[in-house]
Amino acid sequence: MTQKQLDESTTYLKSKGFEAPEIGIVLGTGLGKLVHELSDTIEAHYNHIPFFPLATVEFHSGKLIYGTLEGKKVVVMEGRFHLYEGYDLMDVTYPIRVMHQLGIQKLFISNAAGAINLDYKKGDMMLIEDHINLQGGSPLAFKNVAEFGDRFVDMSAPYDVEMRKKIIAIAEREKISLKEGVYASVVGPQLETRAEYRMIKLLGADAVGMSTVPEVIVANHLRLPIVAVSVLTDECDPDNLQPVDIQEIITIAGATEPKMVTLFKELIKEI
Repeated sequence: MTQKQLDESTTYLKSKGFEAPEIGIVLGTGLGKLVHELSDTIEAHYNHIPFFPLATVEFHSGKLIYGTLEGKKVVVMEGRFHLYEGYDLMDVTYPIRVMHQLGIQKLFISNAAGAINLDYKKGDMMLIEDHINLQGGSPLAFKNVAEFGDRFVDMSAPYDVEMRKKIIAIAEREKISLKEGVYASVVGPQLETRAEYRMIKLLGADAVGMSTVPEVIVANHLRLPIVAVSVLTDECDPDNLQPVDIQEIITIAGATEPKMVTLFKELIKEI
């Protein structure tokens, strides 16, 4: 990755009309309906943006969408990138750097995850308060990282405290059940074994997924405040483990999504 590449990506998007977005939003698996809430939209497919990776997962559509949501300019990633698709961590996080260069000042992230904490159930939402990186690498582990920010990034509070307080208050006001917890990020794409679920629970995680943490690390590198919400689509009980049905995961994510959209829209109003 070079600054010249970031500049080319940004210049292309500005030429399409992506001017000064305030908020970047990353939508997770099965969580694409937020884009229907945007007005005055402009789309840029990933395969048209210079130096962007291409989305390969069939339920990720692969485009950046710029528009207005609750009176603010936003840019939405409809389709994100994962290590399990064969990308490296710089590919996975490249769009975050581009959105930052376009001008975003805050980042919202959503994902679908499995519930490790057995008090949490399918269809619950979990506000991420901390994370555990089990992906075996860092998106900051490259030679010229110092050209883009500090090499040694503080991660003592990776998720913005003020936005978390606001979204908790919104959930209470809107009577939306919102758990809080620790998210563990693994490589995938295979689901975990019973022994792996037990290990992840012992490590202190409440949910597990295959995304989010690389983007959060880079956002902290860029000093972007972040709020992240997991939609819990399956229950990872090693003593009663059922085979996972990916289509059911997508269905549960879709059924829970309107509540997530409400949380994000109301938070946008307040910041």
